[in-house]
Amino acid sequence: MAAIENDWLPALEPEFHKDYYRKLYLRMKEEYHSYVIYPPSEEIFNAFHLTPLSKVKVVILGQDPYHEPGQAQGLCFSVRKGVRIPPSLANIYQELNRDLGCYIPNHGSLVKWAEQGVLLLNTVLAVRAHQANSLRGIGWEEFTDAAIRVLNERNQPIVFMLWGSSAQAKAAMLDHPGHLILKAPHPSPLSAYRGFFGCGHFSKCNEYLKEQGLEPIDWQIENV
Repeated sequence: MAAIENDWLPALEPEFHKDYYRKLYLRMKEEYHSYVIYPPSEEIFNAFHLTPLSKVKVVILGQDPYHEPGQAQGLCFSVRKGVRIPPSLANIYQELNRDLGCYIPNHGSLVKWAEQGVLLLNTVLAVRAHQANSLRGIGWEEFTDAAIRVLNERNQPIVFMLWGSSAQAKAAMLDHPGHLILKAPHPSPLSAYRGFFGCGHFSKCNEYLKEQGLEPIDWQIENV
C-alpha cells in the first residue's frame, strides 16, 4: 500500500503502530496477492493524497469502493474518466443540477472536488472484485474512524455531508461546535427519493464556507 506522505502522516502515524493496523497491513498484502482488489494498492490512500489535512473543508463519507473493473480510484462515489457513471453518482449530479444549476457532466471523476478540499473518504478503503463489502470488519473502519476524529478536532470549520445511515452513524464522533453536519438519505436509487433529492447540501455547504471566510467549492465537474 502506498505510504501517506503529506500532513496526514503525523496525524495518523500513531495508528500505523497499533496492533490492529499491523494485522490490517498483513491481511491486505495477502488480499492483493490472492484476489483482484480494488482500487490498485498505489491508490488505496488517494483520498488522503489528493486532499491534505490542512486543506480539508468538506467531508463526504462513503462505505466501500466500487467493485467492478476500472471503477474505483480511491475516492468515494468517484470513478475514472471513461467509466460509466454509477447510479448513486448520477443522482448526486442530478441534485447538483437542481440545487446549483450545474450541468450534468459526461464522466464521473471527482478529482476536481478532492483537489479543492473535499475529502472523499470511504470508511472501508478496499474491496474484492465483484464482492461489495467483502473487506468490511478487518480494521479499515478503525483507521478511518481515527481520521474522522482528527478532522473533528481541527479548529478550521469543516462541513460533513452524511448521506445514509452508515455515514450518519459517524455523527456521534463529531462534537466540535465549529463544524457543520448535514444529513440526508443515501443518493442510491433505492433511497434518493426519500430526501436526498431536494436536500440542498451543496448550496448549504458553500453558504457556510463563505460565512466562515473560506472559499466555496466549485462543484461543477467539467465535460471531457
